Amino acid sequence: MSAWGFGRHTAVRAEPAHTGPAVALTQVSKVYSGGVRALHDVTLTVWPGTLLAVMGPSGSGKSTLMHCAAGLDSPTSGSVRVDGHEIAGLDETRRTELRRDHVGFVFQAYNLIPSLSIQDNITLPLRLAGRTFDRDWMNALIERVGIAGCLGRRPAELSGGQQQRAALVRALVAKPAVVFADEPTGALDLHSAHQVLQLLRSLVDEFHQTVVMVTHDPAAAAWAHEALVMADGRVVDSLMAPTAARLADCLIALGGY
Repeated sequence: MSAWGFGRHTAVRAEPAHTGPAVALTQVSKVYSGGVRALHDVTLTVWPGTLLAVMGPSGSGKSTLMHCAAGLDSPTSGSVRVDGHEIAGLDETRRTELRRDHVGFVFQAYNLIPSLSIQDNITLPLRLAGRTFDRDWMNALIERVGIAGCLGRRPAELSGGQQQRAALVRALVAKPAVVFADEPTGALDLHSAHQVLQLLRSLVDEFHQTVVMVTHDPAAAAWAHEALVMADGRVVDSLMAPTAARLADCLIALGGY
């Protein structure tokens, strides 16, 4: 077992509740007020146990794609299914309920509450929802990410990398169908970023978790099983087992790198 706790054996796994795609978008478009079209008939499928990276120049539509796929926003047209549940057309209350039950989030700024301990930050979303949690699963995650000794501390007492690892546990503890990671290494130094990306890929490969990661960094996207490249609201390329060099070439060709 490595210093990060990535052993080959684990007694606890997050088994998906739905055997179909974790996320499926069909001909999804998003038009904002003023006629600005951010997405053009995007269709994609994300299968369980996949780390998918979404890249593109500024204004390419990658953030809008994540917001629609995660139920943070509604598409103007098309179908969005998460864990088999159609969310396009739901009102905000129903989208909130679906996100709570099926989606996890990791943000660039960690979004940990400064006044709470790391353990309380991890369990807060479930407690607010009135849900119990699988303590064995939580402990397995905590061990894997290497923050067992930090649970009683507050976020300010941890490094950025440690805070992001705590945020990962918080996102995963409810066993979501999919975790959306929005520039998860954007606030980290190179060494911490590498560790967090290694961790993300390990959680996907060993726990069969599903992660959709939006990033502008080809080196980060190279950790994914597949990378989508977006431009002008469309998916213009898809690379399996991507490398940083190939992704950088794609962005250069689009004038966004």
